[in-house]
Amino acid sequence: MPYVECSIDVAAPAATVYELAKEQDRFPDFMPDVETVVVLERHPDYVITRWKTLVEDAPIEWTEKDVFDDANMRIDYKLIEGDLDTFEGAWTFVEDDGVTRVVLGVDYDFGVPTLAELIGPTLEKKVRENSDMMLAALKVEAEARVPSPRS
Repeated sequence: MPYVECSIDVAAPAATVYELAKEQDRFPDFMPDVETVVVLERHPDYVITRWKTLVEDAPIEWTEKDVFDDANMRIDYKLIEGDLDTFEGAWTFVEDDGVTRVVLGVDYDFGVPTLAELIGPTLEKKVRENSDMMLAALKVEAEARVPSPRS
Protein backbone atom coordinates (compact mmCIF):
# COMPACT_ATOMS: atom_id res chain seq x y z
CA MET A 1 0.00 0.00 0.00
CA PRO A 2 1.41 3.43 -0.88
CA TYR A 3 2.47 5.67 1.99
CA VAL A 4 3.20 9.40 1.98
CA GLU A 5 4.66 11.38 4.87
CA CYS A 6 4.96 15.16 4.92
CA SER A 7 6.06 17.56 7.64
CA ILE A 8 6.26 21.25 8.39
CA ASP A 9 7.61 23.45 11.18
CA VAL A 10 5.11 25.83 12.76
CA ALA A 11 6.12 28.81 14.90
CA ALA A 12 3.46 28.09 17.51
CA PRO A 13 3.11 25.96 20.63
CA ALA A 14 2.26 22.31 19.97
CA ALA A 15 -0.94 22.60 22.01
CA THR A 16 -2.17 25.43 19.77
CA VAL A 17 -1.44 23.53 16.56
CA TYR A 18 -2.86 20.27 17.91
CA GLU A 19 -6.12 21.89 19.06
CA LEU A 20 -6.49 23.57 15.65
CA ALA A 21 -5.96 20.23 13.87
CA LYS A 22 -8.76 18.75 15.99
CA GLU A 23 -11.17 21.35 14.53
CA GLN A 24 -11.58 19.55 11.18
CA ASP A 25 -14.96 21.14 10.55
CA ARG A 26 -13.09 24.48 10.26
CA PHE A 27 -10.63 23.18 7.62
CA PRO A 28 -12.73 24.43 4.67
CA ASP A 29 -12.33 27.97 6.09
CA PHE A 30 -8.59 27.97 5.46
CA MET A 31 -7.71 24.95 3.30
CA PRO A 32 -8.46 25.61 -0.38
CA ASP A 33 -8.90 21.99 -1.57
CA VAL A 34 -11.17 20.99 1.33
CA GLU A 35 -14.74 21.75 0.26
CA THR A 36 -16.63 20.47 3.30
CA VAL A 37 -16.06 18.62 6.55
CA VAL A 38 -19.23 17.73 8.44
CA VAL A 39 -19.03 16.35 11.97
CA LEU A 40 -21.39 13.39 12.18
CA GLU A 41 -20.49 12.45 15.78
CA ARG A 42 -18.40 14.31 18.35
CA HIS A 43 -17.03 12.59 21.46
CA PRO A 44 -14.32 13.69 23.92
CA ASP A 45 -11.69 11.40 22.39
CA TYR A 46 -12.85 11.02 18.78
CA VAL A 47 -14.99 12.43 15.99
CA ILE A 48 -16.58 10.92 12.92
CA THR A 49 -16.54 13.28 9.96
CA ARG A 50 -17.73 13.34 6.36
CA TRP A 51 -15.21 14.95 3.95
CA LYS A 52 -15.41 16.31 0.43
CA THR A 53 -12.16 17.46 -1.18
CA LEU A 54 -10.97 18.23 -4.68
CA VAL A 55 -8.10 16.49 -6.41
CA GLU A 56 -7.47 18.01 -9.83
CA ASP A 57 -11.00 19.47 -9.68
CA ALA A 58 -12.44 15.97 -9.13
CA PRO A 59 -14.41 15.55 -5.90
CA ILE A 60 -13.41 12.78 -3.52
CA GLU A 61 -15.72 12.01 -0.59
CA TRP A 62 -15.31 9.80 2.46
CA THR A 63 -16.23 9.32 6.09
CA GLU A 64 -13.47 8.87 8.65
CA LYS A 65 -12.95 8.37 12.36
CA ASP A 66 -10.32 10.56 14.04
CA VAL A 67 -9.08 9.41 17.43
CA PHE A 68 -7.50 12.06 19.67
CA ASP A 69 -4.62 11.14 21.97
CA ASP A 70 -4.36 14.39 23.93
CA ALA A 71 -1.56 13.11 26.22
CA ASN A 72 0.71 12.47 23.21
CA MET A 73 -0.75 15.16 20.91
CA ARG A 74 -1.51 12.65 18.19
CA ILE A 75 -4.51 12.21 15.89
CA ASP A 76 -5.05 8.82 14.24
CA TYR A 77 -7.55 8.70 11.42
CA LYS A 78 -9.08 5.86 9.44
CA LEU A 79 -11.53 5.60 6.57
CA ILE A 80 -14.95 4.22 7.44
CA GLU A 81 -16.40 4.45 3.92
CA GLY A 82 -15.96 6.44 0.75
CA ASP A 83 -14.34 6.80 -2.65
CA LEU A 84 -11.08 5.17 -1.54
CA ASP A 85 -10.37 1.60 -0.51
CA THR A 86 -7.91 2.57 2.23
CA PHE A 87 -7.17 5.97 3.72
CA GLU A 88 -5.59 6.14 7.16
CA GLY A 89 -2.69 7.58 9.03
CA ALA A 90 -1.72 9.99 11.77
CA TRP A 91 -0.93 13.59 12.61
CA THR A 92 1.81 14.11 15.21
CA PHE A 93 2.89 17.32 16.94
CA VAL A 94 6.27 17.72 18.65
CA GLU A 95 7.43 21.05 20.07
CA ASP A 96 11.07 22.12 20.41
CA ASP A 97 11.97 25.66 21.52
CA GLY A 98 8.58 27.11 20.58
CA VAL A 99 8.51 25.51 17.12
CA THR A 100 6.19 22.59 16.47
CA ARG A 101 7.07 19.90 13.94
CA VAL A 102 3.83 18.57 12.46
CA VAL A 103 4.04 15.27 10.62
CA LEU A 104 1.15 13.95 8.52
CA GLY A 105 1.36 10.33 7.41
CA VAL A 106 -1.07 8.84 4.88
CA ASP A 107 -1.57 5.19 3.88
CA TYR A 108 -3.89 5.07 0.89
CA ASP A 109 -5.24 2.75 -1.76
CA PHE A 110 -7.76 3.69 -4.41
CA GLY A 111 -8.78 0.04 -4.72
CA VAL A 112 -8.22 -0.23 -8.49
CA PRO A 113 -4.95 -2.12 -9.15
CA THR A 114 -4.84 -1.26 -12.86
CA LEU A 115 -5.35 2.41 -12.02
CA ALA A 116 -2.51 2.24 -9.50
CA GLU A 117 -0.24 0.66 -12.13
CA LEU A 118 -1.09 3.30 -14.72
CA ILE A 119 -1.07 6.44 -12.62
CA GLY A 120 0.48 5.37 -9.31
CA PRO A 121 3.24 8.03 -9.38
CA THR A 122 0.66 10.70 -10.26
CA LEU A 123 -1.61 9.59 -7.41
CA GLU A 124 1.31 9.68 -4.99
CA LYS A 125 2.22 13.17 -6.19
CA LYS A 126 -1.38 14.34 -5.67
CA VAL A 127 -1.61 12.83 -2.17
CA ARG A 128 1.72 14.50 -1.30
CA GLU A 129 0.60 17.87 -2.76
CA ASN A 130 -2.70 17.67 -0.86
CA SER A 131 -0.91 16.78 2.39
CA ASP A 132 1.58 19.64 1.91
CA MET A 133 -1.32 22.03 1.20
CA MET A 134 -3.09 20.98 4.40
CA LEU A 135 0.08 21.41 6.45
CA ALA A 136 0.87 24.82 4.92
CA ALA A 137 -2.67 26.04 5.61
CA LEU A 138 -2.52 24.70 9.18
CA LYS A 139 0.79 26.54 9.66
CA VAL A 140 -0.63 29.88 8.51
CA GLU A 141 -3.75 29.51 10.66
CA ALA A 142 -1.83 28.36 13.77
CA GLU A 143 0.80 31.10 13.49
CA ALA A 144 -1.98 33.69 13.17
CA ARG A 145 -3.29 32.53 16.58
CA VAL A 146 0.02 33.26 18.30
CA PRO A 147 0.34 36.84 19.57
CA SER A 148 3.25 38.61 17.95
CA PRO A 149 5.98 39.82 20.32
CA ARG A 150 5.85 43.52 21.15
CA SER A 151 8.79 45.60 20.06
